[in-house]
Amino acid sequence: MSIEFLIRHMTLEEKASLMSGADFWHTKAVERLGIPAAMMSDGPHGLRKVVTTAKTPDGNSVPATCFPTASALANSWDEELVEQTGKLLGIEAAHEGVNMVLGPGLNIKRDPLCGRNFEYFSEDPYLAGKLAAAMVKGIQSEGLYACPKHFAANSQEHLRMTMDSVVDERTMREIYLPAFETAVKEGGAKCVMSSYNRLNGTYSSENEHLLRDILYGDWGFGGMVVTDWGANNDRVAGVKAGCTLEMPSCSGATDREIVEAVKEGRLDESVLDEQVRRLLEFVFSTGNAIGPRKFDMFKHHLFAAKAAEETAVLLKNEDGILPLAPGKSVAVIGDFAFSPRIQGAGSSLVNAWNPLDPVDCLKKSGVKLSGAVKGFNRNGKRSSKLMKEAVSLARQSDIVLYYMGLEEGDEAEGLDRETIALPDNQINLLKVLSEVNENIVVILSCGGVVDTSWDGCCKALVHGFLSGQAAPLAMAQLLAGKKSFSGKLSETFPIRYEDGPASKWYPGREKTAEYREGIYVGYRYYETAEVPVKYPFGYGLSYTKFEYSGLKVNGDKVRFTVKNTGDRAGAEVAQLYISAKTGGMFRPAKELKGFKRIVLEPGEEKTVEMVLDERSFAVWNTVTGGWTVEPGKYSILIGASCSDIRLGTEIVKEGDPVPNPYEDELFAAYYSCEPDLVSDGAFAKLIGRPLPESCWDRTRALTVNDTVAQGAYLSGGLGKIIYNIVAFLRNMYLLKGDKMSAANTMFVMNATYRSVARMSGKINDETLALLLNVINREDGAVKKLFEALRPGKKNG
Repeated sequence: MSIEFLIRHMTLEEKASLMSGADFWHTKAVERLGIPAAMMSDGPHGLRKVVTTAKTPDGNSVPATCFPTASALANSWDEELVEQTGKLLGIEAAHEGVNMVLGPGLNIKRDPLCGRNFEYFSEDPYLAGKLAAAMVKGIQSEGLYACPKHFAANSQEHLRMTMDSVVDERTMREIYLPAFETAVKEGGAKCVMSSYNRLNGTYSSENEHLLRDILYGDWGFGGMVVTDWGANNDRVAGVKAGCTLEMPSCSGATDREIVEAVKEGRLDESVLDEQVRRLLEFVFSTGNAIGPRKFDMFKHHLFAAKAAEETAVLLKNEDGILPLAPGKSVAVIGDFAFSPRIQGAGSSLVNAWNPLDPVDCLKKSGVKLSGAVKGFNRNGKRSSKLMKEAVSLARQSDIVLYYMGLEEGDEAEGLDRETIALPDNQINLLKVLSEVNENIVVILSCGGVVDTSWDGCCKALVHGFLSGQAAPLAMAQLLAGKKSFSGKLSETFPIRYEDGPASKWYPGREKTAEYREGIYVGYRYYETAEVPVKYPFGYGLSYTKFEYSGLKVNGDKVRFTVKNTGDRAGAEVAQLYISAKTGGMFRPAKELKGFKRIVLEPGEEKTVEMVLDERSFAVWNTVTGGWTVEPGKYSILIGASCSDIRLGTEIVKEGDPVPNPYEDELFAAYYSCEPDLVSDGAFAKLIGRPLPESCWDRTRALTVNDTVAQGAYLSGGLGKIIYNIVAFLRNMYLLKGDKMSAANTMFVMNATYRSVARMSGKINDETLALLLNVINREDGAVKKLFEALRPGKKNG
């Protein structure tokens, strides 16, 4: 039977039923017509298929290969590697009967404090988009759907379910949307996940400008849109906007809303049919791809090791202390050498089937170990006993490998970091160790940017990021010199957090997150404002050296030569930046528009070719409502990082003479690249409307879209009690040093009452309304709630 036949023969109720999940992970089946259910599972860097099919995700996930996280993979700048990662992930997913992999995550890293940055690729939309497209191609090559997320402008975890991201159209088009666009147009993504947040006042899952105008309209997207779990607000509005599927189950509540809307003429049935068609295309097109596969899990593990080798970044290497010289006695110190962090926390947590031991991997790689001690507690608690053991071992060793990092609760879904600093006990130990042994190599274990102002206490600094289950093997091979470092940073490491472009505005505290820095994100800001950084975007050292020469530009083709001038094989990532000299609209000093990873033997050279198109030079013009190439001069810059430019030339583009939207003197802070000085008036002018209220209205009653956190300002009652309980639990866990449990309580604190009800699967809409009446201390509300909950009454 064809999909069109099925749609013609479905009842209105059956059509509506397909617009929400059957449980936490499955779509609904329609047995009468032979329509099966389909399964979705998390999988940004490895499959997380939860064993239970209950409505809550409490079961254990099946063992799977934990590949490097997106923040790590991005440092490879290797599209083929990322595509193969996606392919292997797709094989494991299909084998487990999973129709859709919920990934990759590709929100732009607006600020280093975002708690979920480890799941995202980069601060740069071009790099993020190319790698996301590669991941999508890999997953979908196995007949499944990939699902890039979270669409769009989901740049913070704090109050993510209610936050309104206030972003001007140009910044959206140039920074926060292009990676998704590339994943759709080049990667062929067949599904996109809408984010929790509002975007310019409207929830993403019902935002017609975002979905209808841009995704389906401008980009020609032909797939489906699924909400993030518990993100649905108004289901009828979502269907109208183009949102296909609400997850998880709504216990039939929003299905009934859709039926009523069609019967009352508020929703045209043809619009519903459009979403049913997309859902059925997903179910039937992936159905034949799932089922048992024959594959070698150990080969997946070995590939994960190869991927991890390409992701580690060598930031510092004084006196050539790396690779480790044979025969030198090496001390291993640090909690992360005994219990390595291979991934972040939250919905992406993979049950890694073969995690490795760092100390064992060093031994097998031929490193002569003098001993291994913990040195510190990763939860920040001081221990003089552990410190003494570490100092004693360091004294009797030639070299110290010091494993530092952030603990699991510092990088997790649901909350943001409060600082980029590492715990004091780790830094204090480093300083003490440097007094007894000058030959210290620091290996960082975390998912992104940290303060490295202490790096004067070490001779070498390696950032391992969160590189999956085989990361200890890869790191041992790199340190021992059996492999060469080739990773390049996909995000900027500032000298101080306060130097960052969004630091004054991040995060949004109550109702709004104002993106006042506009297009000046990451290196676009640092390069334009000439703010010094610790380690620039695109930077990374190798065990060899590379020479660039022979730049030629012929039409849309850019060619140059890269030569390995050292005595070891290695890989270089050549980067192409465009610098506009047009004098019109304000623009960043440099923008990445091409890159290529080249593997070279000693003395070998290769010609590199990159192709530019009109979009490489274009800006979004809000007057014309489209992409515009301004007339004038443009520099073509080739570098080893954004600040290490090796070659350059200039070309002239005739362009399109169009009005400049930014001639008003209010935009002076954008031309001078001083986001801290952007006034309310300037930002209002930029977004083209009055600024929305940024603070909660503390006088009104709470609604389903308010959060547990808002109980803080209540004078009493159930809402205040719930808030106090959650706050008490968080503080108790922090006192115990259990940051992971504290993070879980903040997940609840930031949740809306609506999402708590949906995710629990125990509270229907009617009961939730009664509960809110109690929280708002309405007369008779308690009695009505107890009547609804008494035995024999249905409670959803």
